[in-house]
Amino acid sequence: MLHIQNISVRFPSFSLEGISLVIEKHDYLALLGVSGAGKTVILEVLAGLVKPSRGQILLNGKDITHLKIQQRKIGLVYQDLSLFPHLTVAKNIAYPLKNGSLSPTAIKEKVNDLAQQTGVLHLLDRYPGTLSGGEAQRVALARTLAADPEILLLDEPLSNLDVKLKSDLRKLLRKIHKSGKTIVHVTHDFMEAATLANKVAVIQNGTLVQHGTPEEVFRHPRTEFVARFSGVKNLYQCKGNTSAAIDGLQAVKIGNGVEVAFLAQKAPENGYVMIPQQDIILSETKITSSAVNNMQGVVKEMVLLGVGVEIVVDAGVEFVVSVSKQSREAMQLKPGKNVWLSFKASAVKYVEA
Repeated sequence: MLHIQNISVRFPSFSLEGISLVIEKHDYLALLGVSGAGKTVILEVLAGLVKPSRGQILLNGKDITHLKIQQRKIGLVYQDLSLFPHLTVAKNIAYPLKNGSLSPTAIKEKVNDLAQQTGVLHLLDRYPGTLSGGEAQRVALARTLAADPEILLLDEPLSNLDVKLKSDLRKLLRKIHKSGKTIVHVTHDFMEAATLANKVAVIQNGTLVQHGTPEEVFRHPRTEFVARFSGVKNLYQCKGNTSAAIDGLQAVKIGNGVEVAFLAQKAPENGYVMIPQQDIILSETKITSSAVNNMQGVVKEMVLLGVGVEIVVDAGVEFVVSVSKQSREAMQLKPGKNVWLSFKASAVKYVEA
């Protein structure tokens, strides 16, 4: 278990304030945030490259806050990889093993095993300058794994890779995680976090704003920043309630006076409401259902996706709705067509400003 307790770091133009996290053994934690939020600084503090001005880091109950890098059993793979250009792939992977007690034969076996695991066995005689981005990333992972770290730290490992290479590297990271490694993975891509991690921590301006499982963070964001960052497209500012609570419902106005009802006993303050696009039903005529939110609008534009279509509907405010390609064809959806939107009060989430 890695226990981060109230870690703070101060630089002249940036500070990391009061970061506290518990990373269980075999967790895959995604540190999520925009560029400059402080994600990489957290990795550097954990690796021992940056000393915190306050707080503690405990690994399996042992205080490692001030231990040297070599004593931490934590491996860091930077975004720029930092492979040794004058060494072959084999010698790069073997580098962490050269000062140990292994014989040359044992080192060669270890290198071959790691190369096999990471898919670079055929590259052992090559030099870093001849590798593609995906190949270099795999070599960097193999070299870091050679030291057998308890915690593997990854700084934007999938950035600057094409779709195919990203898919291949995701498979490798899942394989490494399933082998028993605890991983902390820095990214700015919420889909990357959602598909790889079992825990997510969102960093904003040097502070931890929310953490939990991907389901908890992405389906129930606590702030506007987390909601927008996690890809919520139907997010609207609202100002207080417009009617009294009826059967546990509150109503708020969004945009140009469009009223939306949602489940709440307490009148909301200034904040935002979010409506997941997959929870909105699109129809040609008004349907009879338990959904209390019903409104008419006009199709404004359509965006084809891999598995469906995003429909933008103007109903006083713009709503983004996800439909299947079959539904689009059945309803003959196109810009300018009149449609009805409906969604349940339980689908609407309120986020405080």
